[in-house]
Amino acid sequence: MATGRLGLEETLGALNAALGPGGPVWFKETRARHLRVRDFLAPRRALQARFGDGQVPERVLRAVVDLQGPGVAPVLRCEPTPAGLALRLQRAAVFERVLGAAPAAAAAPAARGPRVLLHCPALRAAPRALRLSQLRAVLVADHLARALRARGVGVRLVPAVRDPHWAAFLQQLRVDWPAAPERAGASAEALRRRALAEVTPAGDPGALPAGALGTVSLKELAGGRGRAAGSDPHLDRCLVTEDLLSVLAELQAAAQLGPEDGSPGLAPAPGAGADSCVVVHVVSPEEESQQQKLDLLWWKLDEQAPLAQKHLVCGPVSAAGAPSTLTAPEYYELRLAQVRTASALKHSRDLAQDPAWTETFRVLSAATIKFEMLSKAPQSQLLLDLADSISTKGTKSGTFVMYNCARLATLFEGYQRGVQQGLYPTFPPVSSLDFSLLREEGEWLLLFNSVLPFQDLLSQTTALDRAHHAPGLRVTARTETVCKFLVQLSMDFSSYYNRVHILGEPRPHLFGQMFARLQLLRAVQEVLHTGLAMLGLPPLSYI
Repeated sequence: MATGRLGLEETLGALNAALGPGGPVWFKETRARHLRVRDFLAPRRALQARFGDGQVPERVLRAVVDLQGPGVAPVLRCEPTPAGLALRLQRAAVFERVLGAAPAAAAAPAARGPRVLLHCPALRAAPRALRLSQLRAVLVADHLARALRARGVGVRLVPAVRDPHWAAFLQQLRVDWPAAPERAGASAEALRRRALAEVTPAGDPGALPAGALGTVSLKELAGGRGRAAGSDPHLDRCLVTEDLLSVLAELQAAAQLGPEDGSPGLAPAPGAGADSCVVVHVVSPEEESQQQKLDLLWWKLDEQAPLAQKHLVCGPVSAAGAPSTLTAPEYYELRLAQVRTASALKHSRDLAQDPAWTETFRVLSAATIKFEMLSKAPQSQLLLDLADSISTKGTKSGTFVMYNCARLATLFEGYQRGVQQGLYPTFPPVSSLDFSLLREEGEWLLLFNSVLPFQDLLSQTTALDRAHHAPGLRVTARTETVCKFLVQLSMDFSSYYNRVHILGEPRPHLFGQMFARLQLLRAVQEVLHTGLAMLGLPPLSYI
């Protein structure tokens, strides 16, 4: 039997190639009712467009059934149906290839191409006055950094956080951000000299605010190093201040260095300069105009400024039932209080003073906020309902995901206790497992919709390292992908776990199926933990 990791993209590519020249036809089924009868479908209408009368030649059917190749899943049968061409995989073989291979969430190889510099201006605001829209930008930037690094892309984060209040607040939210600024040194002084040569001082020196050097005209900047499609055409003059030059110096220093993670092969090529770096400014709507001025000023004062500067503008955030002045720290404290209240109701006692639960409450609060802020496309408007109760039963929430993470931990702890008590044997070699015993509908759903597609998820989350090819000023990112994936995985697992008794009776003839199921759920747990890590959330073993 063939070995190596299976991939959905490889399988779909081979299926489409087997149909001959033309665009993609096949798609993967995801719904349980369809997966009862097929795994992939080539719709009838698409086949009619490809083959005229819709009749697929016998030689094409044979080519589909006989598909082979790296990453291609083995086919059991392919047959015409009223819906189109239905294909079913050799499921036992797919279980064996996926669950018997290397860990599904293995680290991605180092990516080639430009590094990404993520700049989040919101981190220069006072943390106690941070608006919800700014908090969203911070969480989006942190998640993008984790997702890019998971794909092997080199990343740098700006600005460094110097305020101790910021450090404490980011720690509460499980946001990993650098605290030491890049050394600007001589480059900062060079920027200042260039700015002094370009600025137009005010006629009355007293008319300038403290720290201002004068104004610079932005009108003449156009074309490749100026206003891109989507930028504000009315930007004319920029007030140059010492603080603004300090921001530029930090950006310039970060753009000229390699990635923070020190990954090999990611430093700029000799002579590449800052253009080997894509700069993405993750901003709230209120910050976009000022950031566009900063972009143009950077280009004006620094000939080596990166050509690829893009804006990821996060949509506005409002909270139903809360004052418009609600700050991000107040939002966190509200969710933390709700988590504690929900826990007291569930356990029939107040655990707020129990040190063992303090960290759990903080993780659950961060999970609640991150899933609220990140489960919707970042470019869209977001409405929070702060009256929503925190419950492990709400299937769309971060609490629900963390609850099922804890259920998996409890399951494996129960198995280990059974081994220690002599009820179950130790886990056998994976090569000896019989995956044909996995016949439950929910088992294939977990493998086919969660474990198998997980590697492809990384490339879907963001393509910011290719943003320099995108036209216009703005870029988009699918930061909602991971949250939605983890919620659906938790729903599928919860349904399966509630229906199927994993740790069966301690009878030898039942052990084979139990071990196959445990191996499947080990893969589910690994995917769940890796997905949570991309959100900066640690797995919980109890709630």
